[in-house]
Amino acid sequence: MEDALTAWNSETTPARVHGLSRNPALPDPLVLRILDHPAAAMSDILYGRELSDELFGILAAHPDVRLREVLARSGGVTPDQRARLIDDPSSSVVFTLLEWPGVLPAWGYRKLAAHPKVKRRLPLYLPIELPRAVVAAFAEVDDEEIAAWARPKPDPEPQAEPEPKTADQYRTIATGESAWERARIAMDPALPADLITTLAADPEPHVRQYLSMRPGLSEEQRAAIDYEVSTDDRLPVLGWVLEARGDQLQRCVSSAHPGIRRSAACHPELTADQIAALAADDDFPVRLLLCENHDAVPADLVVRTFLEARVITRGNLLSHPAMAGADLTRYADSPYWGARALVVRDPHAPPELIDRLSRDEHPGVRYWMASDPRLSQQRVLELFDDPEVTGSAAANPKLPVELMVAILDAPLDTEDPPQDQILVMGHTMPTHEPVGEV
Repeated sequence: MEDALTAWNSETTPARVHGLSRNPALPDPLVLRILDHPAAAMSDILYGRELSDELFGILAAHPDVRLREVLARSGGVTPDQRARLIDDPSSSVVFTLLEWPGVLPAWGYRKLAAHPKVKRRLPLYLPIELPRAVVAAFAEVDDEEIAAWARPKPDPEPQAEPEPKTADQYRTIATGESAWERARIAMDPALPADLITTLAADPEPHVRQYLSMRPGLSEEQRAAIDYEVSTDDRLPVLGWVLEARGDQLQRCVSSAHPGIRRSAACHPELTADQIAALAADDDFPVRLLLCENHDAVPADLVVRTFLEARVITRGNLLSHPAMAGADLTRYADSPYWGARALVVRDPHAPPELIDRLSRDEHPGVRYWMASDPRLSQQRVLELFDDPEVTGSAAANPKLPVELMVAILDAPLDTEDPPQDQILVMGHTMPTHEPVGEV
């Protein structure tokens, strides 16, 4: 314990406070203390943390409305606890209960529906804008006005199809100044054949790119169009590809055009062979879309895609069904530190392996291991004394309570730590360049 106290400084203290925010073993009195700490992350403290009724009552009466809003969104509170917030004096807390998909007891939904602020605001929402559980419960309340709002509405009368464009209208657009309009008609199946040639020479790359994805073209015709598709291009999911079946779908899967293969990766009826072909695709967005749209992909593909991803939703890949039963321990000796770090997510990884990886040469691997309860308390204390991973060790439930108190008592330097220190102590895994076998 004394050795672990030797590394206090202005850089480690904020990291430790931030890590302590995530510690599930933080005692109730320290939860109240850390909420007022300037280096703490309020969302980390409350999201998912199970709260005793006594602590919940204290937090529900806290003067900071932002804290009470976070409390209303917390996944750790019980339905009965959440329903107690219906009486909150702040409209924003009440509307958080209305809009957030957290569960309420049956009596809570009835009380929420009767809330005067909710009754006034409810007509401003469409039922599809609120959680299904809220809408379903509101459909059963005694208030007929609210119940009628929540009940399914009959399908509206279909609107008349717009008049098809004439050849002259297509030509006017194809030779007009609006690149957006030219791109919009480029994939229109009714575009006259001579205008395909016109748009193939369009000076705007975006127009040529869209033209190259129109249905009905052969691979040779697509290749003849001077188009480019980069990894960062956000292309539309092509309806005609999603409707493809049989040989046409196979042609989309094996197309030389990345945009068509990206849409094929979203197709709900891919065969096992087609999934395997797209899993080996050299275009990263194809592999990402395949993982996002299909459960029956190899765990190796999900791991590789996660390591390469630069998208904001990359963390969702860690919840992919292929990861649930995967043996992640086989990545323990991967040349990529990000893959080695994923071993900690395997509930069957033995404590000895977690301990070994907590001594990895890369601080990122040590960081991911440092908060794992499979480590011994002695190893947690050693990692706590490591400035590169101390923040993660502070989140470990085996951290002694005396150290938790010491973290909150430590003086805090208000200056931000150097940027490189932030990157090392942060718990977000940096992205990698494209990887091979993991």
